[in-house]
Amino acid sequence: MYRSHNCGELRAANINAEVTLSGWVQKSRDKGFIVWVDLRDRYGITQLVFDEERTSKDLIEQAQNLGREFVIQVKGTVIERASKNPNIPTGDIEILVSELTVLNESLLPPFTIEDKTDGGEDIRMKYRYLDIRRNPVKESLIFRHKVTQEVRNYLSKEGFIEVETPYLIKSTPEGARDFVVPSRMNEGQFYALPQSPQTFKQLLMVGGMDKYFQIVKCFRDEDLRADRQPEFTQIDCEMAFIEQEDILNAFEGLTRHLLKEVNGVEVEKFPRMLYDDAMRLYGNDKPDIRFGMEFGELNDVAQHKDFGVFNNAELVVGIAVPGGNSYTRKDIDKLISWVKRPQVGALGMVYSRCNDDGSFKSSVDKFYDQDDLAKWAEVTGAKPGDLVCVLSGDKNKVRAQLSALRMELAERLGLRDPKVFAPLWVMDFPLLELDEETGHYHAMHHPFTSPKPGQIELLDSNPGEVKANAYDLVLNGNEIGGGSIRIHDKKTQAIMLKHLGFSEEEAKAQFGFLMDAFEYGAPPHGGLAFGLDRLVAILGGQETIRDFIAFPKNNSGRDVMIDAPAPIDDEQLTELSLKLNLKS
Repeated sequence: MYRSHNCGELRAANINAEVTLSGWVQKSRDKGFIVWVDLRDRYGITQLVFDEERTSKDLIEQAQNLGREFVIQVKGTVIERASKNPNIPTGDIEILVSELTVLNESLLPPFTIEDKTDGGEDIRMKYRYLDIRRNPVKESLIFRHKVTQEVRNYLSKEGFIEVETPYLIKSTPEGARDFVVPSRMNEGQFYALPQSPQTFKQLLMVGGMDKYFQIVKCFRDEDLRADRQPEFTQIDCEMAFIEQEDILNAFEGLTRHLLKEVNGVEVEKFPRMLYDDAMRLYGNDKPDIRFGMEFGELNDVAQHKDFGVFNNAELVVGIAVPGGNSYTRKDIDKLISWVKRPQVGALGMVYSRCNDDGSFKSSVDKFYDQDDLAKWAEVTGAKPGDLVCVLSGDKNKVRAQLSALRMELAERLGLRDPKVFAPLWVMDFPLLELDEETGHYHAMHHPFTSPKPGQIELLDSNPGEVKANAYDLVLNGNEIGGGSIRIHDKKTQAIMLKHLGFSEEEAKAQFGFLMDAFEYGAPPHGGLAFGLDRLVAILGGQETIRDFIAFPKNNSGRDVMIDAPAPIDDEQLTELSLKLNLKS
């Protein structure tokens, strides 16, 4: 028996008990005549004591030779701790050690295994197995487990059946690039790793499963950032014989359950917002509604003067910054520099101070009088003491720029409290999105999304105006889930694929299996997929997902711990009938 108790278990009630513990040496303190060792495992820390009055000389020498992260086993007696530590659950006791066994020695770790470590991100990812020993990462993984279990319990009670779908599938155009896998047995042919189980869950509805879910790995070969990974996990769900309202109610229920069981938070309201309104008021389709600063469109009150920057813009739009009139000119100059960064891309920023006496002072006083600036304040909802920040330019670009500024200001003002949760449904997305480079439309969600009832005829006359029967669930400015009512008949699916540029032959080659299935009594169906990694991070009070994944990739999609991806040898290439054509 390696242990009778774990390192977070013993209390004052265990005093005088004979115990066996195993774990890692967190640190030791050697006073010569007495040695203390903190022993750590997943459950906590217990202090060990080696005292020359009660411990043999040989045992003390053994303790003095212990290094950080040595794996040891000790046997001894639980005694009352002379100097108690109220900061840890085991702080009332310590173990008077009678026997010490070194189970494995350790090299000196490249960074300290403590909550506040001296290791940078790169070194911690290289030695991720050591980083997992630290409480923040360990607790994040345990938190993920708790969320996942609650998801499984809730959906199972609601009648959903967990079904696994294949990982080796056929490459289909769903937006991002596929990861492809060569087949040795089928020379010159390739599998693809699924971007999602989309067609399979629809086939499960055709198969009569009625309610399906799966906590599933998905793969997309796309550019990465802090909240994206090439492999990620979805809570994938599908339901038959439902309408949009059924889906929204089902997954509001799951979200409420998670917030209550995991965070102890009761959330009743799940407001709904049209996609067009989200873009107009917040500049993006996943607005954070924990705070205000809604956009005010200023074209009507700003384009009547001789200020060419505004007159030549497609959109002039501003926000009111609460208390922003207290900003110094230096503070405002820093904001202007911030929006001019390449990541944001604005050419500049106009501002107007809303003084406490009701007057205004702007950076464009040469062109606008007090009445004009009062209208700016009215449109943006600015009050005395606020600052109005205004951007202008191409409509889509300027909305994205002002959205980035709004989020940055909210962060600086402390308006994004991670303990406050504000869910939001965003509805009625465009069905199609125009690629400005090619001039062709592509599906904003995926090719299997149904248009809103009665709008399919618009695909011929005005495809950009067709709305999708689609919805996203947003939490604190992050999309945590998205879905749609699916097309479930072959005729409509063929029309959709035609407008996405597929010939009949291409549609049959890519999706013939699904369209064939629709001819055998496919029920109306729809669903939603949560991004588990992002959901867990937000419930855990963070925005980045990396610490909630056991072995994440870096921003280049590399696993620096195992050094992957990596070349394969010529013998494997020959076996797979592959030849490399690398650019120098």
